[in-house]
Amino acid sequence: MLDIKYIRENPEIVRQAIENRHDSAPVDEILRLDTQRRQKVGELDSLRQKRNIISHPTNQKQALELLNTPKKSNELPVLDFLTPEERIKEAAREIRAEIQNLEEEARRLDEQLEELLLQVPNIPQPDVPLGRDDSDNVEIRTWGEPRKLTFEAVPHWKLGEDLDIIDFERGVKISGSRFYVLKGPGARLQRALITFMLDLHTNEHGYREIYPPYMVKKECMVGSGQLPKFADNIYHDVEDDLWFVGTAEIPLTNLHRDEIIPPGMLPFHYVGYTACFRREKMSAGKDTRGIKRGHQFDKVELYKFTEPETSNDELEKLTHDAEEVCQKLGLPYRIRQLCTGDLGFASTRSYDIDVWSPGCQEWLEVSSCSNCGDFQSRRANVRYRPTPDARPQFVHTLNGSGLALPRVMIAVMENYQQADGTIVVPEVLQKYMGAKVIK
Repeated sequence: MLDIKYIRENPEIVRQAIENRHDSAPVDEILRLDTQRRQKVGELDSLRQKRNIISHPTNQKQALELLNTPKKSNELPVLDFLTPEERIKEAAREIRAEIQNLEEEARRLDEQLEELLLQVPNIPQPDVPLGRDDSDNVEIRTWGEPRKLTFEAVPHWKLGEDLDIIDFERGVKISGSRFYVLKGPGARLQRALITFMLDLHTNEHGYREIYPPYMVKKECMVGSGQLPKFADNIYHDVEDDLWFVGTAEIPLTNLHRDEIIPPGMLPFHYVGYTACFRREKMSAGKDTRGIKRGHQFDKVELYKFTEPETSNDELEKLTHDAEEVCQKLGLPYRIRQLCTGDLGFASTRSYDIDVWSPGCQEWLEVSSCSNCGDFQSRRANVRYRPTPDARPQFVHTLNGSGLALPRVMIAVMENYQQADGTIVVPEVLQKYMGAKVIK
């Protein structure tokens, strides 16, 4: 969420940022409601000051002078037919009623204003490339060479069926379209990848492992920026009002919700594994073959809470940590900086990591690493004190997949396939798999 003060003082910057994103947000309505709200608050402050004067026993003379002052059309009438004590008592009653009415109006305006503020995306950093969509993202580096097979590459869905490690038919029978069953070495390969990534990030990169819930409260969805923007793409248990996470980013964002982090504690580096659930309504008709896009998938997520001054440096480190997974797996990849039109709703700056899959003949995004500034922490109310006597400030939050399955699994299967239909297990996974070849 953007600070309303920032929007009020920089409306053109906000409008331009939204235009650069090719998005929309009710900025004019926000400014109108903000003006109304501040007017009501001013009236409330004035009435409370009057209430304090006339309600104090020692202020009778000042109270009577206040009541005898010529009134504006919207102020209390002079009650000349009452005694001074009665006039003060009646005026106090009228002021209390007026305060209650104004407080209710201000509360309604606050609710309307917050609802609209939740619709405003984050502001891209100044050096983020301008663009409309994925085609305008900028490649900044690559690693490795796409593997050139001496035989015709087979896509993962055929490899999986031929080796009997992916069962699409039974997945659909159990749960419907976009579900599948991993069997034997297929299930073990997925588990090996998850364990390898968690071990790498905790043992070598210094992240602390978190195993969070897979369902969260509504306010956690709001805090991470998922609601209200993406409500149609989230599974929701209506009876208990719990929401299934589409990424571990959601519970990790809220790990320090409503907390003030003491001086000297930041940064926090967390890594969490969750199953993820998405309705995929926004991608209907896309990638219907294979396991690239399903309603349920697994992901290892990297997450950081940092001080504002270091957040961009921490983003570079986070991205390199995610890259190292690809390097150790021997998967060729590219890094692209996202343009304004392709940035995530909460992000100010993002990098995508795409690995090459020769069977699909395409680059597969396995991670999107983002700096969200104080956008999420403002929603989730996560603050820190720079020094013991300093006022609390909002932290910066960063996230990135480290990495996302099943696309990593697709890349492993297709890059390590052999002419005889077997799959060589990458060296770093062999101790987790207990095998060198899937056959």
